[in-house]
Amino acid sequence: MTTSPGHPLDLVTADEIRRAAELVRADPRFEPDLVFVHLRLREPAKDALAAFTPGDPVDREVEALLCPPGRLEAIEAVVSVTAAEVRSWTVHAGMRPALLFGETLNAILAVKEHPDWQAALRTRGIEDFDLVQIDPWPAGSFGIGHEDGRRISRCISYLRESKTDNGYARPIEGVIAFFDQGAGKVLEVVDLGVVPLPPERGSYLPDDLPPGVGPLRTDLKPLEVVQPEGPSFTVDGNRVEWQRWSFRVGFDPYEGLVLHTVAYRDGDRLRPVLHRASISEMVVPYGDPGEMHGWKNAFDAGEWGLGRMANSLKLGCDCLGTIHYFDVELATEQGQPYTVEHAICMHEEDYGILWKHHDMHGDTNEVRRSRRLVVSFIATVGNYEYGFYWYLYLDGNIQLEVKLTGIVSPMAFEPGDEPAFANVIAPGLAAPHHQHLFSARLDLDVDGPANTVYEVEAESLPTGPQNPWGNAFRPKQTRLDSELAARRDACAATSRVWKVVNESSRNRLGQPVGYKLVPTMSTPTMLASPDSSIGRRAGFARHNLWVTPYVPGERRAAGDYPNQHEGGDGLPRWTAGDRSLTDTDVVLWYTFGVTHFVRPEDWPVMPVEYTGFLLSPFGFFDRNPALDVPPSAGDGSCHV
Repeated sequence: MTTSPGHPLDLVTADEIRRAAELVRADPRFEPDLVFVHLRLREPAKDALAAFTPGDPVDREVEALLCPPGRLEAIEAVVSVTAAEVRSWTVHAGMRPALLFGETLNAILAVKEHPDWQAALRTRGIEDFDLVQIDPWPAGSFGIGHEDGRRISRCISYLRESKTDNGYARPIEGVIAFFDQGAGKVLEVVDLGVVPLPPERGSYLPDDLPPGVGPLRTDLKPLEVVQPEGPSFTVDGNRVEWQRWSFRVGFDPYEGLVLHTVAYRDGDRLRPVLHRASISEMVVPYGDPGEMHGWKNAFDAGEWGLGRMANSLKLGCDCLGTIHYFDVELATEQGQPYTVEHAICMHEEDYGILWKHHDMHGDTNEVRRSRRLVVSFIATVGNYEYGFYWYLYLDGNIQLEVKLTGIVSPMAFEPGDEPAFANVIAPGLAAPHHQHLFSARLDLDVDGPANTVYEVEAESLPTGPQNPWGNAFRPKQTRLDSELAARRDACAATSRVWKVVNESSRNRLGQPVGYKLVPTMSTPTMLASPDSSIGRRAGFARHNLWVTPYVPGERRAAGDYPNQHEGGDGLPRWTAGDRSLTDTDVVLWYTFGVTHFVRPEDWPVMPVEYTGFLLSPFGFFDRNPALDVPPSAGDGSCHV
């Protein structure tokens, strides 16, 4: 038996992964060719967590997902590493798990050796196949013969002049290879016709900048973040306390960074706000309808795994200041643990003015500076980087900011042509229009689990006796009583927000306490038709807001197995039941993101583009909760 950790939500350990794999292999149902897709902590249900007190024995469960290369199914085994037993063994027939790294490497090797692929490249004057980069992509679900009964990928190619070249600068247009992931063989190589290679290498390395760029700037003076007394947070395992906040850091192979049990200490009360917060899914649908690019629709969480793609973060590069890092343990496809060092970065940032007033009559001037706690991780999914930054503020606000950077996935085009569904970004090179759509799963427990959701927006009154000057407006509040009524979209014109309240908990004014979800940045929904392949598979992206009652197994907005799924799973299926949402344990699912019409300025590497949202207290406190923040300046200039 393994030693039980101190808390049910402690990060999974290497020993637990190793022991779980051993127990799975020892089960008589285990077959020698099964591959481990993941080994991750099986999080306890909310009622079990609510009943836990420090010192209680902890039963740790690990979930193993297994893939048989020769059959179309996913096998889920739940193991107690505490009791050393396999507790369940479930076969999900017809389901395809996320793409496997080993099979993806096999695809690259097999495509390079295939005579039809080599012939297509020779037609384009390419003889040195070692310099060709091959990217296997999730294949989607389009009803073609190759999909039937198989797990497949579509492989596209790029030419590098050297190993350190920008791999995406010279796409080999027109060549697609279909690969059978399970059988390990190339099914077909399609050649749609020769398009000239773009002439430029698109380098962004400091020693190899393109003509007209550089030399590197020499006038940036050092900018140092110094905390001589150390940071204001404390860390005990994966539990963090900072100012009035407390929470636990978690990590998942698909969602990446997870925040658990986020609570605010208000006087002598520790008040819950969020039980669990994460990115449950994201999808990148492309808007070029052509045969070469129209199938590109990647679920970067469900088909690849944001957590599996986590970077090891570097001080002064990815994070700046006095940093605390969290390492995370993941599992190889052979069931062996490995460590991603510095996968999560935590630090404090100055954030300008928190509040200020200069009273000219009383001749007083009060200023308080804001700071925020930053908890972040970065995932590299093929060509793109996604940085996920959770911010906690002194005034009770919680924010998620996603930073998009990396390299766009481009296409080559014929000289003289003007691509209809892509923007030209370099000679002979264009980038298809596409979207990045994220689904945040927000399990709110505002002063407890019994919550109700309201939509609040500005309402203008018609000119008349009650509004003689035509200037009156007021908030219009609509209770979202059921799941179908809670399929909602953002509306900037009416300042639409969604408020989660606890009717049984009141502030000093007699109002129910609450938090509001505020769309602070871009809020697109999916532009593809609902009847399209991607419209069916990524149904969560049709609306900005969905609300469901809490169910432990409802964790992923597009369902657990989006890879080549025909669609309809996840939020569309769950909410079709139109379950009641009043005075219950609710989960908010928020779709946000970026519609990307690529600019020349996004090439050869993209400056960060931002998206995200805010959770803000609304009657949760009796007054400004940051009144007790002290003046910053030692000489009293912020307090006169």
